[in-house]
Amino acid sequence: MILSGRLASSCPFFEGIHKLSTTTTQSVFADIWRSLRALPIWVILWMSLLLGPVNMASIAFLSEPKGILIALLALGGMAASITTLILHRGFSKRVSGGHVFFWTPLVLILIFARPVATGTYDAYLTILLATNLFSLVFDINDLRLWLCGDRHVLGQEQRKPS
Repeated sequence: MILSGRLASSCPFFEGIHKLSTTTTQSVFADIWRSLRALPIWVILWMSLLLGPVNMASIAFLSEPKGILIALLALGGMAASITTLILHRGFSKRVSGGHVFFWTPLVLILIFARPVATGTYDAYLTILLATNLFSLVFDINDLRLWLCGDRHVLGQEQRKPS
């Protein structure tokens, strides 16, 4: 809910809600930013210059054979991981779960049931396959580590058991 400064300052109840929502939003953003900065630079570059753009480009091919399915799987992996990133307030091994869940079937489709494609779409499918296959090599291991108990969120202090 967006509250104007005038409404928020005219009522203590709305002022409290405004402060809470602003603090929470800024805090989540700050936690995710701190976590992002804790990643190795090559991972940040990989995600921002290749992995994200290649998967988002699936929107450009919706009218191609299996284009909708490919876009749903490509974007589904990103959406699930972003949701986990927000809920955990940073990067943990669990973020890889969304990639594994959506991109494994995507990669299998691109290898064993690849749609008939020519030109730009064919080149895109090859790039998408290579990109997500490379990512899955890391994601599968990260998910394994998370399932084995590695719950650390980068950029957050390790909480000591009480």
